Amino acid sequence: MTNQTLILIQCDDAVGLVARIANTISAHRLNIVTMREYVDEAANRFYVRIVCAGKVENNHQLKKDLTNALPEFATVHVSPPQQKRLAILVTKEHHCLGDIIVRHFFKTLDAEVCCVVGNYDHLRAFTERFDIPFHHVTHEEKSKADFEKEIAQTLAAYHPDYLVLAKFMRILSPEFVAHYPHRIINIHHSFLPAFIGANPYKQAHARGVKLIGATAHFVTNDLDEGPIIAQDIKPVNHSHTVKDMVRTGKEVEKSVLSKALSLVIEDRVIITGNKTVVFE
Repeated sequence: MTNQTLILIQCDDAVGLVARIANTISAHRLNIVTMREYVDEAANRFYVRIVCAGKVENNHQLKKDLTNALPEFATVHVSPPQQKRLAILVTKEHHCLGDIIVRHFFKTLDAEVCCVVGNYDHLRAFTERFDIPFHHVTHEEKSKADFEKEIAQTLAAYHPDYLVLAKFMRILSPEFVAHYPHRIINIHHSFLPAFIGANPYKQAHARGVKLIGATAHFVTNDLDEGPIIAQDIKPVNHSHTVKDMVRTGKEVEKSVLSKALSLVIEDRVIITGNKTVVFE
C-alpha cells in the first residue's frame, strides 16, 4: 500500500484526456497499474480512478500538473492509499455493528474502528469485548443541539475519516452534518418512502411486498436522499411472516452496508452532485 499512489479525477470531458493524464503521470515516474474511467455523455463529464505503482515525491506538484493538463474547474485528488478511521454510531440494534466489528477483528474490514457511540448503553458490553471504546451519549432530557454537541466533542478525540450510522435511530441536524460533509454513511431499508414511520416490516407484510431491500448512502440535509453508494434486494413471498421479513431485512442491510464501506474505504466512490460514480 505504501508504494502506491491513488488518483481520483472528475472534470468536463474533452478529446485526449486519457493521453494527457497518462503523460503527466509518466513525467512523475509513476507506472499506471489500474485505470478505470467513465464518461457521462449527457452531462459531458469525465471520471477516472487511477492506481499507480510508486510513491510520488511531491503530491502537490503532481496535483498541480494534472490540474493544468485538464479542463477548467477539474477536481483532482492525489494520495497514497491509507487506512481509514471509522466511528460507528448506534442505538439498540446490533446486526450492522456486529458485522463491522467482526470484520474489524479478523482484519477483513481494511479500516480501523476507532470508537462506537450509542445513544443507549445496550451495545457497550459487546463492543468492549473487542477492545473498542464505547461512549454512551444519551439524547434524553437534553436539547438536540446539546446532544449533537456532546457527540461531536466525543468524536473529536478520535479524528474519524467517516461516521457510520449503523442503525442509529436519530435524525441529525444540518449543522451536525455540515461538520462531516460527505463523510457520514447511513444504512436504511429500501421501503422508504413507501412505508414510513413505525413498524415498516409490519406495514410491508400487510401490503404483500415481494422484495425487501436496503440502501447505503451519504447523509445530506435531505433526509434519506443523499448520494447512493450501494443497494440490494432479496425476494420474499406470501409465506414470509413479519419475523421472516425482519430477519431478511437485517441480512440485506448488513450486506449492503458492508459493500458500501468496502467501496468507500478503497476510494472507489466519486460524489458528483447528488449521485455517485462507483468503480467496482
